[in-house]
Amino acid sequence: MEPASSAAVRSSKIEIVKSPLIVLALAFFFSSTSSFAQNYLGFDRNDYPGDANLKALHETFAYTGYWLNNPPGERTNTWTGHRAAVESAGFGFLVLFNGREFAQLKSTAHATRLGRGDAVEALAAAHREGFPVGTIIFLDQEQGGRMLPAQKAYIYAWVDAVIAAGFRAGIYCSGIPSPDDQNVVTAEDIRKNAAGRKIVYWAINDACPPAPGCSFPAHPPSPAQSGVSFAEVWQFAQSPKEKDVAAHCSGYSRDGECYVPGIPLAQQLHVDVNSATSPDPSNGRTR
Repeated sequence: MEPASSAAVRSSKIEIVKSPLIVLALAFFFSSTSSFAQNYLGFDRNDYPGDANLKALHETFAYTGYWLNNPPGERTNTWTGHRAAVESAGFGFLVLFNGREFAQLKSTAHATRLGRGDAVEALAAAHREGFPVGTIIFLDQEQGGRMLPAQKAYIYAWVDAVIAAGFRAGIYCSGIPSPDDQNVVTAEDIRKNAAGRKIVYWAINDACPPAPGCSFPAHPPSPAQSGVSFAEVWQFAQSPKEKDVAAHCSGYSRDGECYVPGIPLAQQLHVDVNSATSPDPSNGRTR
């Protein structure tokens, strides 16, 4: 039997919502709540920007990407050993591990082995750099469209191994419909086939709209506005500008790069720009 006090509360709620004015007020409140949610601006780049620039960068950004292995196209990782300096400067983190491309995967069995091995490498690097257990590590997937069986085997093997070690798994991937692949969105394809795995999504969509171009808004747009409703991070500007995608975007320099305000242009410190629901999207800070 329902306690009298609970029944009274329930009855009171029923009476309250009968008022048309209150119903309208509640509807407005819940429909507009998302617009009041705070989002945070961050950057990422392949090359470490240097200790001397951290203070100036933190005037614009709350967090930064941080590579655990060689970024795409690079032979070295210049971020190694700088976690303490970055955290001391006040930054949160987007912790990144550069994943494999399709040509490296071969069969699904081989892809599964590679995924597990790369997870071990990512975890070892995270520990060396001082990231705490529970940190979200994002697997960088540069290739878009519908993921083929070997790609899925690699991604989910990596995700499973990262989660089993007590860390959390994220995916950095395209949030743009692929015109050559029935307009499939990579983030949605990965999520649809994830079999309930808990993955955090960092979506790329630098097309304008919805992206605001190379800009640094005081009130960053919600990651859900990227076109991927479940994204927790949105990369909305890339350096250099993607001419085929971001042709109509403003704010980029003549050379196509997105430069940081407050830093001398002579340094050519270009960045990719992100919006996130947290000032520490990877939960990688230790204090």
